[in-house]
Order: sequence, then structure tokens, then C-alpha cells
Amino acid sequence: QVQLVESGGGLVQPGGSLRLSCAASGSIFSIIAMGWYRQAPGKQRDLVAMVTSDGMTNYADSVKGRFTISRDNAKNLVSLQMNSLKPEDTAVYYCNVGARSTITPSRLGNYWGQGTQVTVSS
Repeated sequence: QVQLVESGGGLVQPGGSLRLSCAASGSIFSIIAMGWYRQAPGKQRDLVAMVTSDGMTNYADSVKGRFTISRDNAKNLVSLQMNSLKPEDTAVYYCNVGARSTITPSRLGNYWGQGTQVTVSS
């Protein structure tokens, strides 16, 4: 089983910054990709940013230039630095990991964190 622990959410003013972190642990054989999704009330869960194990990144258009995703493969850790936050960034942010476990290394699993609230408001 792969477990994800998220941290860093909270309340900030518009223009402020937050840094989210997600640590993966458990029976991990290899991690293919790590990323962040978000879901606002009444909306679908959308990709915010992702990074593969070889360092390739992808961002939603709405966060390009403001958010930066990074990873530490040795520690199975992914972080999301969020700058110039806007009220429309308010959402529950979910860590997502695509990984193979040591128990079933031939099977690619999709794992989700519990979610952490980010609120941008004056």
C-alpha cells in the first residue's frame, strides 16, 4: 500500500504565497509521476501541475508563471510553491501519485492524498 501525506494548506491573502508538500511512503517499487489536483465547490477536479521521475513538468494554463512544482526522488517528495495567489485558486488540493508497489510491481496504481484546503481571501 502507498500512502500520501499532505501539508502546507491554509488561509492567505490575495497576492500571498503558500507551499504544499506531499510525501509518499509504503511499499513503493517505483514512482512514475507525482502531481497536484484541485477541486473547488461545484467544479470538477482539475490538474494543477505534475512532474515525472525524470523531471518533466506540466502546468495548467491558469497557474503558469505563478506555481512551481518540484520533486525529490530520493525522498519520494513533491512540493508545489504557489505565488501570487488569487481568490480563484481557492480549492481543496489533492496530491496524486502514479506508482508501482513492491507487492505488485507489474501493476501501475493511482494513489490520492486526503486533500488540503487552500483559501485565498482578504
